[in-house]
Amino acid sequence: MKLDCHPYLVQIREILMGFLRIERRLNPSWKVVLGVSVLSIFLAVFVIGFIFLGYGISPVKAYIEIFIETVGNVYGLTLIIWQSIPLLLCGVGLLLAFKASFWNIGAEGQLLMGAVSATWVALFSGFPDYLMIPMIFIFGFAGGALWGLLSTVFKARFRINEVITTLMMNYIAMNIVLFLIHGPWKGEEMRGFAYTNSFPEAATLPVIGYTYIHWPTLAAGLVLAGIVYVIVTRTKLGFEVKVIGRSRQAARYAGISYFRTIFRVMIISGGAAGLAGAGEVAGVHQMLRHPDQISLGYGYTAIIVAWLARGNPLIVILTSFLFGIIYVAGDVVQLSFGLPFQIINVFTGLILFFLIAGESLVHNKISWKAKEGL
Repeated sequence: MKLDCHPYLVQIREILMGFLRIERRLNPSWKVVLGVSVLSIFLAVFVIGFIFLGYGISPVKAYIEIFIETVGNVYGLTLIIWQSIPLLLCGVGLLLAFKASFWNIGAEGQLLMGAVSATWVALFSGFPDYLMIPMIFIFGFAGGALWGLLSTVFKARFRINEVITTLMMNYIAMNIVLFLIHGPWKGEEMRGFAYTNSFPEAATLPVIGYTYIHWPTLAAGLVLAGIVYVIVTRTKLGFEVKVIGRSRQAARYAGISYFRTIFRVMIISGGAAGLAGAGEVAGVHQMLRHPDQISLGYGYTAIIVAWLARGNPLIVILTSFLFGIIYVAGDVVQLSFGLPFQIINVFTGLILFFLIAGESLVHNKISWKAKEGL
């Protein structure tokens, strides 16, 4: 329903416009973007405080406890880095797709298919030991990339919106995992539990000390962030992605093939999520298990990670660390205050809400009108 159908809202708008001036920002500076992003997160944290109050918990006490148990000690920091690894990989891939205005909402499914591909390598491929880890990463990347490419085929051949296909394919991937762990890949050594057999030692990723940080996957994420940064800023593909992202019609006039470019973008985007899945099964679980255990919603949270990075792949390193803190904070509030772990979805949802709301402040400058005669 249009705003003009609401007289009271129209009056309020007219009153506000009598005091405020709104000017369009054509090229917002990094200071404006950073300031609005920080303000959005601060407001989200402020609102989250009321959720704690609703549970009878002091927000100040809750935030102090979260700080101490996350960034306030070494063990907490190791958990944050571990949780940020899949967010980093998925976030970098999604950022590239989003820059091309291809709305890949399927990183969760691409991660799971990367995990499935890596599991096949570890348990059934028969590769020699010295090839196991390289092939786990190669097949993990390929599994995620191929799953992501299906959505480009649907869009090119049938003109189906990629938001629908990538989102629905998440559930297909989840059910493929469930079928495998309850059916042909169910491990005999698991005594009835719905897991595969454990990976052989040659197919498990090394970790740093006694932590969960599987450093080969972390290194892959950092390298990929650098590669995508170079692609975006220094290559022909990056130029084509920017043009398509701003205007598909202008890209057509410039002779840029939309589907060829999106095809290349989704190889990287889906492949990055597939690497995250390979890292999770080979570095953390060392088996294929229930989808909710392989991924704690990393593919969905990575959407916010990519959004918050504002188109810069290197910033994804920081934003993934930020949401790693939020994941560990979810464990803290669960153990220390007895709140359900699902509360973390509320936290991330509120942050995304305020970030989206803040977009109007990024692209519009609001100031007070000067009084007449002054």
